[in-house]
Amino acid sequence: MLKREGGAAKGVGVVTDCICHRYAACLAVASPRTDAYEHGMSEQSASQPTIRIERAEGDAASAEPLDLGARVRELRKAQDWTLEQAASRAGLARSTLSKIENGQMSPTYEALKKLAIGLEISVPQLFTPPSRDQVNGRMATTLAGEGGELITTTYEHNILAEPLSSKKMLPYRTRVRARTMEDFDGWIRHDGEEFMYVLTGRVTLFTEFYEPVTLGRGDSVYYDASMGHNVVSVSADDATILWVTSLV
Repeated sequence: MLKREGGAAKGVGVVTDCICHRYAACLAVASPRTDAYEHGMSEQSASQPTIRIERAEGDAASAEPLDLGARVRELRKAQDWTLEQAASRAGLARSTLSKIENGQMSPTYEALKKLAIGLEISVPQLFTPPSRDQVNGRMATTLAGEGGELITTTYEHNILAEPLSSKKMLPYRTRVRARTMEDFDGWIRHDGEEFMYVLTGRVTLFTEFYEPVTLGRGDSVYYDASMGHNVVSVSADDATILWVTSLV
């Protein structure tokens, strides 16, 4: 958050570097990955009704056919429901749902709507295969006092979940040292969206399109990060906040 366009008037300039860019650059040096931030069903018979999903370019022949019965069973088991429970929720007979799952019946559109409602999804989701075959079970724990540090003249950042690469969002805890807009050389702005939650103290969020808003402990705000924004402490001690920034 230190590099800014030269000659920018205070409060109206454009920050050309922010924690997202600084952190991404650090990871690019530390890791060879350069794209880090671009934040058991049974076999069904061949006679089962299948749905062919056409690709965006219109190449239906190369698309994998979707087994509707297997898809319904997968969605039901994902909710950990028995046939009876799912059928009751959908307003269908247990035997009807069983036949659909086993490819012995082609459901009408009305039955599909009931299924979607019962499974708590939309009708198109019945015909949309999972985006991936395997769950990517990743997790990172950051204990108090751990995490990388990035210190600027206005903020002290503590980067959370630092070991994970290719994150979709960047969480970090920040001590807000700035007290007035004059502490900044200009607006901070970057791609993506941002969520801020006040942990201690009180802060005022200044943005270029909205009136300043003062937030206390437990308050939060979500905003478009490409909109100029600065945060200052307005409590006796430096406030601390949790920021979560999307990485695009």
